[in-house]
Amino acid sequence: MIDALTSIILVVGSLFCLLAGVGMLRLPDTLTRMHAATKAGTLGAGLILIAEAVFYRDTGITLRALAAIVFLLLTAPVAAHLIGRAAYHSGIKLSKQTWIDQLSDDIPGGRDEADRS
Repeated sequence: MIDALTSIILVVGSLFCLLAGVGMLRLPDTLTRMHAATKAGTLGAGLILIAEAVFYRDTGITLRALAAIVFLLLTAPVAAHLIGRAAYHSGIKLSKQTWIDQLSDDIPGGRDEADRS
């Protein structure tokens, strides 16, 4: 029973990691790519770590897996935010599908629709 549960969680986590990879390849600009990488990648890695904790059923391994999940949940969104903000300020082109540009007020002169590719 535990092996089947572990297998299901591991496969679902792997599918989310695959989805993050496909999102990195298919999405149009840096900001949306980061969204795929952080959301699906974090969920996938978290599920893989949960599968490890369920499979081994050892207190030490479970605590390490939970600590890794907590650090992943704390650092991935912050890192993505900082990378996205730095990429935006360095002048990346936004996709035509990006409708809201809330950072345009932070840049002197702003961005207009002609800057979008």
